[in-house]
Amino acid sequence: MLDIAEELHRWVEQGRTFAVATVVAVGGSAPRQPGAALAVDSEGTAIGSVSGGCVEGAVYDLCVQALEDGKPVVERFGYSDEDAFAVGLTCGGIIDILVTPVRGGVFPAALGAAATGEAAALARIVGGPDELMGQALLVRPDGSYEGRLGGHPELDRTAAAEAGAMLDAGRTGTVEIGEDGSRCGQPLTLLVESSVPAPRMIVFGAIDFAAALVRVGKFLGYHVTVCDARPVFATPARFPEADEIVVDWPHRYLESTEVDGRTVLCVLTHDAKFDVPLLQAALKLPVAYIGAMGSRRTHEDRNARLREVGVTDLELARLRSPIGLDLGARTPEETALSIGAEIVANRRGGSGLSLTGAHTPIHHDGPREPDGRIGSVA
Repeated sequence: MLDIAEELHRWVEQGRTFAVATVVAVGGSAPRQPGAALAVDSEGTAIGSVSGGCVEGAVYDLCVQALEDGKPVVERFGYSDEDAFAVGLTCGGIIDILVTPVRGGVFPAALGAAATGEAAALARIVGGPDELMGQALLVRPDGSYEGRLGGHPELDRTAAAEAGAMLDAGRTGTVEIGEDGSRCGQPLTLLVESSVPAPRMIVFGAIDFAAALVRVGKFLGYHVTVCDARPVFATPARFPEADEIVVDWPHRYLESTEVDGRTVLCVLTHDAKFDVPLLQAALKLPVAYIGAMGSRRTHEDRNARLREVGVTDLELARLRSPIGLDLGARTPEETALSIGAEIVANRRGGSGLSLTGAHTPIHHDGPREPDGRIGSVA
């Protein structure tokens, strides 16, 4: 639901009543992941998507029905061999949809937090007794929470702790807990949607390739910073779409700024006096991606220089260099696309191979951790 929070927040401010259909579980090849949502207001206006088009019409009707009877419902949609183009997923997957009428509770606060970029997690019961379906908590980074799930007194505290852990990791997915708040007893399934500030992309080197990469980074949802030690090149006029422009030595800026496990670092300077101290610092940080531009000869020379200053082979293994996927790119825009593609593949666990003729999944199970392992999203 938080993927359409900005528009839904406006609906709340306008006093509209509406119902939200949210993907709560997927199986096989499904086009949208848990948290994707479609909303319908009392006038019949619809926003969002739960399947990329396969089942939107049926889900729309469920939202209209939920507005009429005021009750949440979970519906499963899957592939039908008899009629692949009837109500079902022609891609062969299965999705479970929770449809909830929104009338007060913690939903307005959750939508407001997501719309303004505030860190918060919305935890909803999506599996369990009918009387608890759709009940929700809004969990803050400090562990405080609003709302009530009902049932056992320990349930809210346990759910808030689980949601807080997922919020810390910036993850959206499901978790199971006991109805009494323990790991025992009748299980409940919670969908936790994390609203966190946009991940950072830091582009080092104010060159023409960087201008194109800024545009790709913004398109992918990153908060993009451009850093260069040369004030004549690091200017708003050259990078109008960047969120931030910093004039400083790259390694010095990296040592002074905040990064996390979602941050991507793109080193486009390909100048040893900038690259070596910058990468020496970067390769010790638990960031998601580190890539450096340059020819294969530049790459070998840079690796030798990094080893001379004490960078280990294990640390060097994290470096994506030459940066980007092999697309045959020539122009700055094509190169930026190849870099963005590698960042997405690294984040989602993709192989980077052409899907034509490949036997790899189209949709992967989870993102890669900072050390390159693939982590779960559920």
